[in-house]
Amino acid sequence: MRGPDQRQDEMFSYVSMEERIPADHPLRAMRSMVDPILASLSPHFSKLYAATGRPSIPPERLLRALLLQVLFTIRSERQLMEQLSYNLLYRWFVGLSMDDAVWAPTVFSKNRDRLLEGDVAYAFFEKVLAEARAHGLISSEHFTVDGTLIEAWAGVKSFRKKGEEIDPPDDPGNPTVNFHGETRSNTTHVSTTDPEARLYRKSNGTEAKLCYAGHVLMENRNGLVIDAMITEAEGRAERSAALAMLSQMPGERAITVGADKGYDTREFVEKARRLNVVPHVAQNDTNRASAIDTRTTRHTGYITSQIKRKCVEQIFGWLKTIAMLRKTRHRGRDRVGWMYVFATAVYNLVRIRNLLPTAA
Repeated sequence: MRGPDQRQDEMFSYVSMEERIPADHPLRAMRSMVDPILASLSPHFSKLYAATGRPSIPPERLLRALLLQVLFTIRSERQLMEQLSYNLLYRWFVGLSMDDAVWAPTVFSKNRDRLLEGDVAYAFFEKVLAEARAHGLISSEHFTVDGTLIEAWAGVKSFRKKGEEIDPPDDPGNPTVNFHGETRSNTTHVSTTDPEARLYRKSNGTEAKLCYAGHVLMENRNGLVIDAMITEAEGRAERSAALAMLSQMPGERAITVGADKGYDTREFVEKARRLNVVPHVAQNDTNRASAIDTRTTRHTGYITSQIKRKCVEQIFGWLKTIAMLRKTRHRGRDRVGWMYVFATAVYNLVRIRNLLPTAA
């Protein structure tokens, strides 16, 4: 018998949201890991909010919504709120019932900035790492360090001379700017859109862009991120950030760190060894002498580090494609750094979820 095409909406639903989500959906495993982490952060959240006044967006729901934005490559808070209004899977994950109102995008953004002040991203990152350590997924001896460029949310046309009076644009959406023949550098010019972004190019023959430098320290056993940070984009940024992250490593035992040719300088190698770190750096002996000699390269561990260090590119690939960090949607080093650290924490959650069945 052919069923009728009835269009009348039902007033009530007798199927709960919990029953609508498949038992084997990947977000179920993700939420089972995220909820205890957020519960442990409750004392941290309490310090950021007043005891009285108008209730704001619960920070637990806000972080779950941001986690969805990263996982499902949702390009803006406005689109995130739109999908939360009709997507039952997203509502279930965030903790909203079918009848709960969705927040305004501007209200959501303002509440997110409050978490920025409390450095919640790094606290969340540390809790995720603790979860990985509890399951024995992290190496304590062998690591890899690398950096990448994160394009800033600012165009090259906004890169103007410091102190220059800017005339009203002829076209606000796409103003005419003639900078041909003008020597521009970070010492004399600054972006009017994002003053903390720096003009930098990756290599000779490539165009210069306003960008930030993103860095990660990866452990070599399962490719999990141990530390992450954003710095200004400049020639020594990768080595300086690497030493800063390595100096925070606990323990007195010597560790190894793999890196590409950009780290093959005598200054970096000497400072790393002073930190009780054995630098397994790829040799750069093109028209120069390498800072790494056969005392290091003759060991099998050096070859292993060179093989494992390629896994760090998977992290950068995920961050730039899934987490949309090829070009950041935020301005200012604090906001960009907050989202960068949070995105690496989400990457670790995905890796932990994939590794736990085999780890058990």
